[in-house]
Amino acid sequence: MTEKLSRGFDALRLSRRAGLAAILASAVAVFGWTATSTPSFAADKTIKVGIISGEDEDVWRVVTAEAAKKGLKIETVVFNDYTQPNEALERGEIDANAFQHKPYLDNQIKQHGYHIVSVGYTGVWPIGLYTKKYKTVAELPKGAVIGVPNDPSNEGRALRVLQNEGVIKLKDGTGILVTTADIVENPKNVEIKELDAGIVGRSIDDLDAAVVNTDWALKSGLTPKDRIAQEPIDGNPYRNFIAVKQGSENEAWVKTLVAAYQNDAVKAEFDKVYKGTGISAY
Repeated sequence: MTEKLSRGFDALRLSRRAGLAAILASAVAVFGWTATSTPSFAADKTIKVGIISGEDEDVWRVVTAEAAKKGLKIETVVFNDYTQPNEALERGEIDANAFQHKPYLDNQIKQHGYHIVSVGYTGVWPIGLYTKKYKTVAELPKGAVIGVPNDPSNEGRALRVLQNEGVIKLKDGTGILVTTADIVENPKNVEIKELDAGIVGRSIDDLDAAVVNTDWALKSGLTPKDRIAQEPIDGNPYRNFIAVKQGSENEAWVKTLVAAYQNDAVKAEFDKVYKGTGISAY
């Protein structure tokens, strides 16, 4: 009898211990009472950011260092043209990209149905008219061949530079995405040659002049002394930005990523790399 009672008390004690262990386990699950805290966004994921090759790689090395100070790991994924970073972002191959302005993204969304949004401005690169053969716009001869980027947003931008300089006149009431079909006056009968944005600057020796995006102008060896006209900076709608997939814009890492770019250390590197041809725009 005594032995049976002893075994009963032992069983009761074991049952109580098991019950207490279960309660503690539930508390850990509910309240997160663990020896280490829950991993932050940076502890379990590296954020992949798509950028264009060249000078921006130097800028993003500083951004990456600034992000690391804030606990965010960044891996840059380098692309060689404008068509790939948005497709990679849409497919989830990267988490963000930083290379484009709103007119370009708007057109990409219209064409491809991308779900991409802007989350923070970076810089603006005023597009310019470059030539190796002439000193002023007035010197451009009749029948001059002028290269322009062939993507809709940058072509419209280039044609407006030519209109501002009196080379052509565009149809009244046209929006940002104008094309050569919108030219209503061409007093010098210039030929507009549409080329890929990455090629137009490199083709300068075969052209009389070319309207070139500033980043591609630098890659093509063009300098401000080769520029005979430039779009205005005030009110410029072509500020570049960091973009993410729609639905991610309120995540904690996005705010940290933007802050890692928008600071004095990155601005100093930006100014050094772009030599005044690009301007911080935040």
